[in-house]
Amino acid sequence: MSVPAYPRRWAALFTLLAAAFMNMVDVSIVNVALPRLQASLGASSSEIEWVVAAYVLAFALALLPFGRLGDQIGRKRMFMTGVAGFTFFSALCGLAPTTEVLIGARILQGLTGAMMMPQVLAIAQSMFPPEERAHAFSFFGLTAGLGSVTGPLLGGLLIGGDFFGLDWRPIFLVNIPIGIAVLLAARAIVPATERHPNLTNDWGGIAIAVVSILLVIFPLIEGHTLGWPLWTFAMLAAGIIGAALFVLYERSRADRGLSQLLPASLLANGNFVLGGGMVLIFFSGSMAVFLFLAIFLQQGFGFTPLMAGLTTMPFPVGVLVASILNGRIGSRWHRQRIATGALILLCGMAWLRSVVQSVGDAVDHWQFLAPLLLSGLGMGTAIAPLMQTALASVEPRDAGSGAGSLQSFQQLGSAFGIAIAGQIFFSSLTGGFASGAGPHPAFIGALSAALVYSLCSFLAVALLVLFLKRPVRLAAGPQAAQPVPVEA
Repeated sequence: MSVPAYPRRWAALFTLLAAAFMNMVDVSIVNVALPRLQASLGASSSEIEWVVAAYVLAFALALLPFGRLGDQIGRKRMFMTGVAGFTFFSALCGLAPTTEVLIGARILQGLTGAMMMPQVLAIAQSMFPPEERAHAFSFFGLTAGLGSVTGPLLGGLLIGGDFFGLDWRPIFLVNIPIGIAVLLAARAIVPATERHPNLTNDWGGIAIAVVSILLVIFPLIEGHTLGWPLWTFAMLAAGIIGAALFVLYERSRADRGLSQLLPASLLANGNFVLGGGMVLIFFSGSMAVFLFLAIFLQQGFGFTPLMAGLTTMPFPVGVLVASILNGRIGSRWHRQRIATGALILLCGMAWLRSVVQSVGDAVDHWQFLAPLLLSGLGMGTAIAPLMQTALASVEPRDAGSGAGSLQSFQQLGSAFGIAIAGQIFFSSLTGGFASGAGPHPAFIGALSAALVYSLCSFLAVALLVLFLKRPVRLAAGPQAAQPVPVEA
């Protein structure tokens, strides 16, 4: 059935994209600010990890239920609620007097971000006729790339400017005028969509998923601080058992004809499960690198936030360039591009590790340009075909759930990467200082050790490609044709 074109669709699209851009910049801008934020609030190493992990965990866990809730109560209403909440909690982040308040505000910011982001895609789909959708959705990839490039640079400029003596706080406060402008524009030009009040959410599945993931993430982040008491290992084991219970629970709901957080048909789809696991591993190896690289440059070698942001800029530039080239290739050579991208990223990170290990008492930021650019090209090469291949065997009726699930896996991968690489980085750093190493050797050793995890992740993805089935067709719907990463 033909979808009528909404007369103000392009203006509405760019309003939706402004909200998406605000969310994407917020994800990447925080890394640059973490060392300054830690010094200002007196935060511990694990608390700094929680500042990032709390957001991505809340965002990942809430994407699917809030996507369904938008269908129930109206996508425009949910979108505007999300934007308003994201703006308010951004202000709370910027005004937070303690690390604990900041982490709490980051959780709420992640939840409200998850309210607005699924509606962005769903509303855009409803506004455009089929012949215009590919062009319209191409702007999502461009927005993701620009957001990832803008974040580190904007963060460095805002902190370096120290506007009104606010130090790191403007990185959150900058969302306030953007959010207000989006709200006013959305109220005027974003169309309302049909409500489906008879739809239900799988609250039991949500509860099991949240508890299981926290049982794994908490000991991974806090373990090195607490000295790994026995109960941390018990939590890890309970989290694994919880994951198995989640699968059984979702299957039981499917047998009874009830809604599922993650449809049982997807859990039974081997190619989707393998692809989702690869997405999780891929992003666990890539996203955490820049958190610890920022700490390495700023705390270890005295870089300013702006210098650190400029040093890491080649990576998102590489992602953006490769994403544009991917769009020209289209739907060809999926598995080859995944393997090629993972291996390029593996080489780039190995090169980066070699550069780190060669550092003496001073860092030349130009040394990081080539390995980070190569790594970005590898990541941009692999992202789109990886998500498209995972969705290729998904039935059209599950395309929306599949695309939303992959975005959740992406965010969960980032959270797991922060936890695992953080455990390695801070344990190595503490061990280096305990052995009498100076600050520079200690930070060099810590980042070198953390990068080993990333290398293993990308090698695993390259090898797992061998077990992916060849895509026969793509699931219907714009989400399948143009999966949009919320981080880059």
